[in-house]
Amino acid sequence: MTAQPPPPEVEVVEYTDPLCPWAWGSEPVFRALRAALTVRVRWRRVHCVLFDLDDDPPPDPAAETAWYARYVEEVSAHTGAPRAARLSRVAVSSWPASLTAKAAELQGGDVADAVLRRLRESVFVLGEPADTPALALSAVRGVPGLDPARLSADAASSGVLERVRADRAEARRPLREVLAVRGPSPHPGAAKETGDGGHRYALPTLLVRAPAGYRVIPGWRRYEEYASAVEELCPGLLRTPAPLSPAWALRHYRSLTDPERGLLSQGPWPPAGAVRVDTGHGPLWLDPGEAAVHPATGGGARGTL
Repeated sequence: MTAQPPPPEVEVVEYTDPLCPWAWGSEPVFRALRAALTVRVRWRRVHCVLFDLDDDPPPDPAAETAWYARYVEEVSAHTGAPRAARLSRVAVSSWPASLTAKAAELQGGDVADAVLRRLRESVFVLGEPADTPALALSAVRGVPGLDPARLSADAASSGVLERVRADRAEARRPLREVLAVRGPSPHPGAAKETGDGGHRYALPTLLVRAPAGYRVIPGWRRYEEYASAVEELCPGLLRTPAPLSPAWALRHYRSLTDPERGLLSQGPWPPAGAVRVDTGHGPLWLDPGEAAVHPATGGGARGTL
């Protein structure tokens, strides 16, 4: 009988939402951090439901969209992340995207990562937030290894609904350390008040748990701040992976922003065959295989270099 590997001793909890601009802007650092962590780490995403069903509808949707587009533009200026040239509307609800992302986890980590990435790109590249079940499923069409029929069924299942409900509840039990956070970051990450008088984690927030204790790192942070917290809690846990070649990085991640390719790869850019998608703030670079199925390209014919 083959011995089973021991369970991971360290858990990283990422409090997030597929439609959050600060979480989108943190993708470069989180991708780098995941690459630097050893295999004895469990990375768990908790979907906080940023746009909830009980939120009051805006009295003037057009004015609300214009205000939110300016807010995303300000966030993008801090993070360097792409933003849609035109935002069609403020997301009505985070539930469809959160249910789809949680359902994708049942098909493995690689599929879950790719699905969440597409859901983020729906709003911050395409300007069309995946805020209905149909839009969420459409946004992830063609993800490698994805079983779309299973995803549709799982996203509508009671089991996945309960998992997202549990995520939402967990996010609304923040540690006391984040109730009042100050610092030089444009988004230091103090917990947000909720309509019922409680609080939830600001997005994104990382919580690192280990036998020696825990560290919570809220808001938008530099890679060095995450690395310092992890090293302080778990000396030797982080490794320093060699930078990827541009071609290998794009092939591995399939979709890269300029901040990501600068952090994760080294060498002349763009690699041969890369497909450039222009946004309202810098390009998104797609691997040719991703471009062939990505909704931003309509088949990948536009922008091939």
